[in-house]
Amino acid sequence: MSKKQKKNLIRILLAAALMVVLHFLPLEGLLRFGCYLVPYLIVGYDILIKAFKGIIHRQPFDECLLMAIATIGAMVLAVVKSGDYTEGIAVMLFYQVGEWFQSYAVGKSRRNISELMDIRPDYANVYENGDLVQADPDEVSVGSLIVVQPGEKIPIDGVVEKGESSLDTAALTGESMPRNVEPGACVISGCINLNGVLEIRTTKEFGESTVSKVLEMVENASSRKSRSEAFISRFARVYTPAVVIGAILLALLPPVIRIFLMQTDPLWGVWIYRALTFLVISCPCALVISIPLTFFAGIGGASKQGVLVKGSNYLEALSKVGCVVFDKTGTLTKGVFKVTGIYPADEENRDGMEKLSKTQLDLLQMAAMAECASSHPIAKSLQAAWNREIDRRFVDRIEEISGYGVSAYVNGIHILVGNDKLMRKEGIVRNMPGSRKQLYPDGTVAKTKQKSDAESMEKAGTLVHVAEEGLYRGYILISDEIRETSAAAIRGLSALGVDKTVMLTGDEESVAAKVAGELGITDYAAKLLPSDKVVRVERLLEMQDPWLRTAFVGDGINDAPVLSRADIGIAMGAMGSDAAIEAADVVLMDDDPMGIVKAIRVSKKCMSIVYQNIWFAIGVKFICLLMGALGLANMWLAIFADVGVMVLAVLNAIRALRVK
Repeated sequence: MSKKQKKNLIRILLAAALMVVLHFLPLEGLLRFGCYLVPYLIVGYDILIKAFKGIIHRQPFDECLLMAIATIGAMVLAVVKSGDYTEGIAVMLFYQVGEWFQSYAVGKSRRNISELMDIRPDYANVYENGDLVQADPDEVSVGSLIVVQPGEKIPIDGVVEKGESSLDTAALTGESMPRNVEPGACVISGCINLNGVLEIRTTKEFGESTVSKVLEMVENASSRKSRSEAFISRFARVYTPAVVIGAILLALLPPVIRIFLMQTDPLWGVWIYRALTFLVISCPCALVISIPLTFFAGIGGASKQGVLVKGSNYLEALSKVGCVVFDKTGTLTKGVFKVTGIYPADEENRDGMEKLSKTQLDLLQMAAMAECASSHPIAKSLQAAWNREIDRRFVDRIEEISGYGVSAYVNGIHILVGNDKLMRKEGIVRNMPGSRKQLYPDGTVAKTKQKSDAESMEKAGTLVHVAEEGLYRGYILISDEIRETSAAAIRGLSALGVDKTVMLTGDEESVAAKVAGELGITDYAAKLLPSDKVVRVERLLEMQDPWLRTAFVGDGINDAPVLSRADIGIAMGAMGSDAAIEAADVVLMDDDPMGIVKAIRVSKKCMSIVYQNIWFAIGVKFICLLMGALGLANMWLAIFADVGVMVLAVLNAIRALRVK
């Protein structure tokens, strides 16, 4: 509990205690009024000040003004008529109880998220002149060697150079099982080292590391309001002045009608009391407080599941998703490629990877050197298979051709490495060993007498073709593995009412068909460039129901345009590129496709709570307003309609923090 919350609680208890004491004291007249004024001011002075400031700044129409008018009016009526000041004080007292409860609930939600996101490291252990010193993470440069002891947080993203350990990633991914790491493993900041000592070579500055990005996204999430929140804000701006005018008319019109038309007692006290009751009932606290709190709790609940939602507008949109479009590599598959075959064009014996011939090694070397500057998973797999240090002085004029491959000069020789489209684009005749099938530059097929090995290989992985000075030299087979949870994620989406799932990939048709068939994806498209993916998503957006939303899930730098174009962009946060994470609206911290199911489930629960609170609060308000206007409700019922409804709505909102 914060100091402010403790102070307000003391004020409430003190005012309540004074009311009880004064009830038993035989006080009369001005002395009675003065004594009751003390607990009123103790519990309500801040509301009166806020109402006065609102009038000064020409923004009077809020709940503070309603409370001020209603309670001051009740106190004045008590002076004039009954001498019972308890109603006026009780209205202010219970309003403050509701405000304290709301403050405590919001504080609890913030603490839950703060504890969940308490991942910012205080220091980094850095080697300087052979000594290990503690430094501010902001001051650690890329390429530095840091040491993480057992129990410490990893301060900056990097690669393990020495040591083995288990990492607690729960704060980032929501995953309860520790993750084992060894030399060569990529690690992200914010994880806790559980046992062994790790030496890590940093790959990013602290400001660009995962922990900084996560904290920045959580801090900025509340600034992006949902349509429901915007509606409530607009509703309150119209509703509050409307009920103030309604209360004034209720206080004045009936007495005037009774005087001039009915020529009877105007009953000013009765109608003013009804107008004051009307004002207390009308206070829109339940809506103004509970709706933003629901979204705040929903974002916190999603964060607890390892899903970062950048704003409540995106959380609301997730509940309306009717189509999810997936990138394949690194999203539905692990994106950890491995060379599983090398097939030179002029060599028949090409079985296995254990003992490579000179021709196979030459083909692999050409591909690895040409791809030496690329960070694409396929390029990394070629470099890993070559497993030798590459001297970049012998490689120049590197050009990455998006969606096709790479062009480079190795020792002055022009090398092309890429997919079949690159070979066609550059007019390379592709001769397949073990077959008489020939693909000419225009894509037409010459004599075919038997099925080529390459055709069958396409079903097992991705083919990377290599050409040297315009001559086809062969291809390398690279295989990727489907994520264990991808199929479950597709089934989970279907169970949540997402009827359409689409996979877009730059891979060959046969590879795409195989993955889509195994996962149960409803539609797919292969051999796509990044621009083609944007066109496909735009086509889906044009065809979709206007009430539904389309989400795109990707991880690569080439996915950034389509992530921005979709209604909701979802990026893989652990292995995804910075550009994809920046362009996305939702980030999955553990790269698990099941996170999409979790995010939609959280959003649906959140929106269910929002609609429950809206209908409940408005329904109770209007019933009680009607009763107040007809004289069927007193100030105590007004207190329930205001504070009671707010408390119930806040309690309901907190449920969004907990999602199974």
